[in-house]
Amino acid sequence: MDDIYVALLMSSDLVTATPETLVEDAAWLLLEDDIGSLPVVDADNDLVGILTTTDFVTIVAHSEPKAETTVERYMTTDVVTATAQEDIRDAADRMLVNDCHHLPVVDDEEGLIGMISTADLTQYLSRVETPSPA
Repeated sequence: MDDIYVALLMSSDLVTATPETLVEDAAWLLLEDDIGSLPVVDADNDLVGILTTTDFVTIVAHSEPKAETTVERYMTTDVVTATAQEDIRDAADRMLVNDCHHLPVVDDEEGLIGMISTADLTQYLSRVETPSPA
């Protein structure tokens, strides 16, 4: 991966929020634009924070009053998976095609045996590729 810089891979058509954006409106932005994070900028377009889908887990966990809705109502049932013997490039391609960040790893006999994520792939790539410039 010689001379591949961040500018070549980055997204530049960003959806942003301001510190005054309501949490509910931020959630709709994430859903409607199918994004996992929302940079928060001030009036000068300076980055002042970021709100991620992971942050919404905390928001829900601490919300009052507690909703008594089961996971079944919201879970994805057509789950994209990988197998333990699968090439990581195939798994990465499947993540890209299906726009997902986690692939459960399944075995025909044992069922669910693991999980591979984009973070796992990134960590692997950072160890096997020499940083440029070296």
